[in-house]
Amino acid sequence: MREILKKNRLNFLIIVAFTVFVAVSYSINYTLGENIFKEQFYGFTKEMILFLPIMFILIGLGDVWINREKVEKHIGKNSGLKGIILVIFLSMAQVGPLYGAFPVTYLLWKKGASIRNIFIYIGAFCTIKIPMITFEIGFLGWKFSVLRTLFTLPIIIIIGVLMEKLLKNKSFEVKQL
Repeated sequence: MREILKKNRLNFLIIVAFTVFVAVSYSINYTLGENIFKEQFYGFTKEMILFLPIMFILIGLGDVWINREKVEKHIGKNSGLKGIILVIFLSMAQVGPLYGAFPVTYLLWKKGASIRNIFIYIGAFCTIKIPMITFEIGFLGWKFSVLRTLFTLPIIIIIGVLMEKLLKNKSFEVKQL
């Protein structure tokens, strides 16, 4: 226990400082501090508690059901343009916040997806999800959405290709906690 406390001293200090800040905010009716706790911290924590267990169950099922050979064939190193298109459609079909994409990214990497396609997946997930595009069209119009997508997509693909070239000789290992 002492080792954990020593190793994570700064994290514990931040938690204690936040707790003291919230307690003082409530005791002196400091509305900004109360709102930070109620609307930001509590809302985000509630969202994570509701969203992440479902995400991890789906990732676990995907880990068991998805065949590594098929992933390598369709979005692996030799997948080419077909792999890029598949990973873009996969990212477009998903919903949820960005932290929901990371377990999927890990699963894809573990199953043999190329680094290029993993970076394209994350970029497309952040910018061209179907639910996000429908809101964008409603607020900014379809012309803006089409133009933004036409500018964004090639940049995402270029970043994926560059990252693959930069990281091609790297070995990534999962560290156990």
